[in-house]
Amino acid sequence: MSTLEIKDLHVSITTADQGTKPILKGVSLTINTGETHAIMGPNGSGKSTLAATIAGHPRYNVDSGTITLDGEDVLAMTVDQRARAGLFLAMQYPVEIPGVTMTNFLRTAKTAIDGEAPKLRTWTKDVKAAMAKLRIEPEFAERNVNEGFSGGEKKRHEILQLELLRPKFAVLDETDSGLDVDALKVVSEGVNRAIDAGGLGTILITHYTRILRYIKPDFVHVFVDGSIAEQGGPELADRLEAEGYDRFLVAETATA
Repeated sequence: MSTLEIKDLHVSITTADQGTKPILKGVSLTINTGETHAIMGPNGSGKSTLAATIAGHPRYNVDSGTITLDGEDVLAMTVDQRARAGLFLAMQYPVEIPGVTMTNFLRTAKTAIDGEAPKLRTWTKDVKAAMAKLRIEPEFAERNVNEGFSGGEKKRHEILQLELLRPKFAVLDETDSGLDVDALKVVSEGVNRAIDAGGLGTILITHYTRILRYIKPDFVHVFVDGSIAEQGGPELADRLEAEGYDRFLVAETATA
């Protein structure tokens, strides 16, 4: 079992008009492989900042606190070192990579993570099988990464990477955004396959509970204004579905 541990994490950004702006204000989380943690909360609460910080986005300044993976200092790692160590980010807005086909991208990434190229015959078979399960048409294998893809196609490609690269920990940043009902089900099935294969810890960031109907969390954490306002099990997500975030926002206004 592997453990991703976040302790008292404080993160800020620097902007031209506002100067230094604190975003995360003392977040602590422990995620073990085999666990699914849902992070929920209103817009601007720091959910995506946590995802970007784990991945190593240079825009975000870690002012204090730690992130460790099996005791190793994640914050001291470069972005590619984090990926090799077993961290994976499915982005809210996947970027296009002109001139790089999906086939080349996936095999290059797999080679970099494993330290050796996968056997071509087995790898090709695995890619085709994973694409079919995600309902990705075969011709997409030779298209440039995300170039001209719809929002749903980009999200399916993210989960294709997840299934093929087999990281230790996956951070899924609003993977459900922009998906219709059918695409949401297909993407969720892909995430569940990766979880069921074993050895995966999952951080599922979302505004809404609809994806939690398909991907069942073990733990739910509610972010409000850069801090964890409440934690619980799946029943907390059910309560949020019924009540929304008003009670947290009212409490925040009262203490401001």
